[in-house]
Amino acid sequence: MSDPTPTATEQSALELTTPDLIIGDDGLARPVWASSDDVLRDYYDTEWGMPVRDEHGMFERLSLEAFQSGLSWATILRKRPAFRAAFDDFNPDVVAEYDERDVERLLGDAAIVRNRAKIMATIGNARATVQLRDKGGLSKFVWSFQPAVTPAPRSAEEVPSRSAESVALARALRNEGFSFVGPTTMYALMEAVGMIDTHLVGSHRRGSSGVWPE
Repeated sequence: MSDPTPTATEQSALELTTPDLIIGDDGLARPVWASSDDVLRDYYDTEWGMPVRDEHGMFERLSLEAFQSGLSWATILRKRPAFRAAFDDFNPDVVAEYDERDVERLLGDAAIVRNRAKIMATIGNARATVQLRDKGGLSKFVWSFQPAVTPAPRSAEEVPSRSAESVALARALRNEGFSFVGPTTMYALMEAVGMIDTHLVGSHRRGSSGVWPE
């Protein structure tokens, strides 16, 4: 079996044609944002863009995307263990029952993002998630907005920040009582849970979800 690691010439050629991809020490191509930090690299390699179809997983990711608004994803990712501890592992049934004492507890927790509006949105979104079970559940609801085709970006500039589907999803979720679910935030959610594949063409993760064959 031949060595899959690119030669220096092959690596240079790839970098010239896809400047937003970096070849790691393992010979795998990743976007710049996933190449300079071990936490982001592991998230990119093992989780980002893989299908999430259960209520718990979808609620957690929707909550974290809301907290990320205005901040870097690296910040949220590093705080995820603390978020899980603070929000009872993002169990919608438990979070839906939070009261003002819980709000004050969360506002006093320096390990998470202490933003009252985002905390209140997470509690409200948990209640909306519980109510949405009557319509098939949060995950099924979100996935119903999956587009017919996925982008195939070759550079970071070609990665969209919203779509007609993310606009429609944001509107539909707001109608169901959700908040902090704007079109850009929902597009990021769609990327994270595998509804679309915005891995750059040439990345070792392109087409890996099984939802969108390469």
